[in-house]
Amino acid sequence: MKTLFLTKKWIKKLSSSFNKYEDDKLHEECGVFGVYNHPDAAALTALGLHALQHRGQEAAGIVTFDGDKFLSAKHLGLVSDHFSKPSVINRLHGRNSVGHNRYSTTGGTVHRNIQPLFADLWGGGFAIAHNGNITNALSLRYDLVKNGSIFQSTSDTETILQLVARSNADRTIKRLVDALLQIEGAYALVILTNKKLIGARDPLGIRPLVLGSFDGSYILCSETCALDIIGADFVREIEPGEVVIITEDGVESINPFSKTEKRLDLFEYIYFSRPDSVLDGKSVYDCRKSFGNVLAQEFPIEADIVVPVPDSGVPAALGFSEQSKIPFELAIIRNHYVGRTFIQPNQSGRHSSVKLKHNPNKSSVDGRNIILIDDSIVRGTTSVKIVQLMRDAGAKKVHMLIACPPIKFPDFYGIDTPKHKELMASNYNLDEMTKIVGAKSLFFLSLKGTYIAMGYKNRDNKNPQFSDHCFTGDYPINVEEIQNLKNELFD
Repeated sequence: MKTLFLTKKWIKKLSSSFNKYEDDKLHEECGVFGVYNHPDAAALTALGLHALQHRGQEAAGIVTFDGDKFLSAKHLGLVSDHFSKPSVINRLHGRNSVGHNRYSTTGGTVHRNIQPLFADLWGGGFAIAHNGNITNALSLRYDLVKNGSIFQSTSDTETILQLVARSNADRTIKRLVDALLQIEGAYALVILTNKKLIGARDPLGIRPLVLGSFDGSYILCSETCALDIIGADFVREIEPGEVVIITEDGVESINPFSKTEKRLDLFEYIYFSRPDSVLDGKSVYDCRKSFGNVLAQEFPIEADIVVPVPDSGVPAALGFSEQSKIPFELAIIRNHYVGRTFIQPNQSGRHSSVKLKHNPNKSSVDGRNIILIDDSIVRGTTSVKIVQLMRDAGAKKVHMLIACPPIKFPDFYGIDTPKHKELMASNYNLDEMTKIVGAKSLFFLSLKGTYIAMGYKNRDNKNPQFSDHCFTGDYPINVEEIQNLKNELFD
């Protein structure tokens, strides 16, 4: 509370740090990708970012080093909007590169916040790409500004850059470690210097980061699917708290933190990661099918067909169908070419806004009792529309089942979630939610069932296997400061 009071006069300057969207899904902050020692470093990075596009669709950037100077290209929009152009890639010379896809949870969607962020520091250039959220960034920023630091962005990532710049250590790695020991939160970092490609992961491993190899070169990236797109081999995951340093001599590893139990964010398996990725040795697709399997065991409902809410509900619906023996039907067709916003010609157009993204396959739905499967419910607005869509298409009964527990608590570790008052499960009981959604019944996968689906007998309440704070309120890293900031800005 002290920091919030001290910064109250200028805290509003950061009001763009938290963006609100009307869509009813959670959003990951970003994806990161880095290449060391390959002649096509920029092109490989662009391909990797394309594979990681699901982690951020607002902006993309690439920084390369050609042995003499750093080169940069940053653009608002999708990777394909700019980095598919040979003219852009050809300007990014060099065998080393780092890239970033952005979804802004901290820092507005403006050009100066597009990563990688770059600065000329004592010892050489420093380009940093960050996936996650620094929960004590505000207090650190306040102290840095008070002591003379000049910030060029509103991104929490620049806090790391400034801490590195102000360190008195004599080597880049030591200066980075100095910075990491001061920050709190969830992060996966990929950093490019004159001689090194560096990867770092938060001590709990909340955000993912993997190491790959390709044609004698090394790759760092958020997910294994980004290795697949370029034909790279998976080497290993970067361990929680680990800092890897890639040079011409190979890969060096240090861990400056006290050892703690891994707490990878459970939502990586539920929603964020691509289904063709592998996290901590587990296939994301198989885990999502397993959520559906267990959901069918917990709620054996009679119905004619199982219908996924596309696309994220498909694996769980397949698992539910497999376990229940109820036929699977693609009874909702998704339009993949609609963004978050779309111009409506008039007030009446709002009624049909759901059909911009989803349209029923009426022949599969008409006269049938259906089970709708979705990965999660956030605000509930989309669920209301989808249930009504099925009713309008002729469904007799619509049962809605959710392949994760109720989301009752906001996230502060790099996922854009609404506040408590906007989370449906925080404000209503199951009966009330069922009425609001308009379904015949509504059920959520239990927390125990979620862990069973992940291969455990139950959640270890003393040392939880995952970070599941959105369901339990058990935040493994202090979030008071950033929670107060959100309250200050939006209450």
